[in-house]
Amino acid sequence: MTRGITIALDGMGGDHGPATVIGGAEVASIRHPDVRFLIYGDEARIRPLLEKHPRVASVSEIVHTDIAVSMTDKPSQALRRGRKTSSMWLAIDAVKEGKAQVVVSAGNTGALMAMSKVILKTMPNVERPALAALWPTARGESVVLDLGATIGPDASQLVQFAVMGEAFARVVFNLERPLVGLLNIGEEEVKGTEQVKDAAQMLRDAQLPMHFHGFVEGDDISKGTVDVVVTDGYTGNIALKTAEGTARLVMEYLRAAISRSLMARIGYLFAKGAFRALAAKLDPRASNGAVFLGLNGLVVKSHGGTDATGFAAAIDVAVDVASADLVSRITADLCLLNGFDADANGQSPKTNTPESEAVLS
Repeated sequence: MTRGITIALDGMGGDHGPATVIGGAEVASIRHPDVRFLIYGDEARIRPLLEKHPRVASVSEIVHTDIAVSMTDKPSQALRRGRKTSSMWLAIDAVKEGKAQVVVSAGNTGALMAMSKVILKTMPNVERPALAALWPTARGESVVLDLGATIGPDASQLVQFAVMGEAFARVVFNLERPLVGLLNIGEEEVKGTEQVKDAAQMLRDAQLPMHFHGFVEGDDISKGTVDVVVTDGYTGNIALKTAEGTARLVMEYLRAAISRSLMARIGYLFAKGAFRALAAKLDPRASNGAVFLGLNGLVVKSHGGTDATGFAAAIDVAVDVASADLVSRITADLCLLNGFDADANGQSPKTNTPESEAVLS
């Protein structure tokens, strides 16, 4: 599945820069020995790290640039200062030029989105991209989007998110018809904003390769009630940060409880395996790596503060979406939504069915 895949890495992105990127590539190269890397950044900083990781060095090429996008740069600043010269820009451009199938960056999220839209452009019929990630649940994992790329989407944009999310779920979960839900303040049809209620009606009427569950509430995310949870970027980002904070709080409570007394420490020795399994399940690094959906190319965003383990997880996501040709799958499903034939890259219109007219109206 991974043979022939080349991944472009923004070597200067994130809080810890090349050390995390090269360390993550080392971990990922063990799991994916056929993958190659194009690493963009300051060669004087990257080369010594590669010398310490010969496995990565043997499958990597460095493309030198002096310019790096700061984590504090505004998107407009990043575009002015880093256009055609920064490690982030050049890594994204490698996907556009066909030198790589996917790019991974732990850099500034706003700058990454802005540059990706300028370089790769959005797909036909996609108004705004969405940021989608895998979310650990009681049933396994679910896809949640948008996690911060688009604030205040209208009903049609929420429907587009649902289509892109179900295509992503079919790729990563190998599902024929994923179960999709719209995040709302209640399951009743009368509740929620007009945008959410209108989007729900569109999804009920549309003929798409998904099962539309209807509305889901916040606690349904962790339950794994549906395979895909669709929401706006404002709500999704708050939900994500709340979940990450809750996971850290639970682990802190457990550590405090274990160290409280001698009997607690003895009990921990007997239950060490269970505690380790819980820690692994709650570790946000295991779910690191969000995908910008709706672009004419694959872009994976790693958490800026992650370590090598987390960055390797983002590379794992990149391998999965590149292997499955996610862009083509999303394009085909968007063609169904908008009443286009998939054979001509979504450019050949067909006569609208009643179902497609309901979506387009």
